[in-house]
Amino acid sequence: MKCGIVGLPNVGKSTLFNCLSNAKAQSANFPFCTIEPNVGVITVPDERLVKLGELCKPERGVIPTTVEIVDIAGLVKGASKGEGLGNKFLANIRETDAIIHVLRCFDDGNVVHVDGTVNPVRDKEVIEAELQLKDLETVEARIQKTEKQAKAGGDKQAKTALEVLMKYRDALSQGLSARTVELQNKEEEAVAKEMFLLTNKPVMYVCNVDEESAVTGNAYVEQVREAVKGENAQVLVLAAKTEAEIAELDTYEERQMFLQEMGLEESGVNRLIKAAYALLELRTFLTAGSDEVRAWTFKAGWKAPQCAGVIHTDFEKGFIRAEVIKYEDYISLGGEAACRAAGKLGVEGKDYQVQDGDIMHFLFNV
Repeated sequence: MKCGIVGLPNVGKSTLFNCLSNAKAQSANFPFCTIEPNVGVITVPDERLVKLGELCKPERGVIPTTVEIVDIAGLVKGASKGEGLGNKFLANIRETDAIIHVLRCFDDGNVVHVDGTVNPVRDKEVIEAELQLKDLETVEARIQKTEKQAKAGGDKQAKTALEVLMKYRDALSQGLSARTVELQNKEEEAVAKEMFLLTNKPVMYVCNVDEESAVTGNAYVEQVREAVKGENAQVLVLAAKTEAEIAELDTYEERQMFLQEMGLEESGVNRLIKAAYALLELRTFLTAGSDEVRAWTFKAGWKAPQCAGVIHTDFEKGFIRAEVIKYEDYISLGGEAACRAAGKLGVEGKDYQVQDGDIMHFLFNV
């Protein structure tokens, strides 16, 4: 599962990516300096691991989970028709599961804007229009093919697919993204999933501001909030240049002091990683013991055998049951033994839907 960072040239995408990972994407003051997508495997911050580590004192240490972030080169107007290496950029976006859309919300005469002036709402619309045009092209091609199937054999599946395609065509023709289309049932949702439309991916807007606006935001941020309020999309505010300065500090204590002076409880990078993880509908279950404390990623809604398979495929194949302790009980009572004694350890079967923060122990037989 991975998120793609997109935006117009010179909005701070590569600066932000450099903060997120040790990879050093170029962040020069001109368009297209990032031609190949840079991929970073980013550790997901999780305060629960720190507390479990202190309690269990594991020999092999604490192992966090990760999320993949891809820095995609800046899109420009005409990308859907191949302008500015557009075809390559759009292909890179297609391979991601969610989009982090970076918008420039700061004034700086030393950093040129590709369109001459700072206007985050216009920038958002430029990129969305290109993605919508590409999706419309995809949908039109699918309609031609599906119409023949629906008419020829009275194929029920083809008819459902055609209905969904028509809904998408109507929305995209009006300048709306595919994610705004309301689907009626699971059959329509299954058809939609197979289309891999660019504007159907979940999106988060990151407003890149100056240091003075990192806590409160600014007028540009308010314009963005107003523009996206009907999209069911998240808006996150951070100052990428300041985050880069924080990342260069040597110790955790120094970084925390810097944040406190700015009036922030947590770095923007940490907030972004957590938000990206949630955007992908990912959750975390935990394993804890004297050997190691570890976070494992699963998809929201997964049941116990699927989560067991995250650790090893044999765990899923031979799943018998799962022992589950809630994180809060584990911490408040002081560990597994105390939870067992207090009756706070649940034994769950194959239909148990795993919750974020569950501490799991799987029993299996292969």
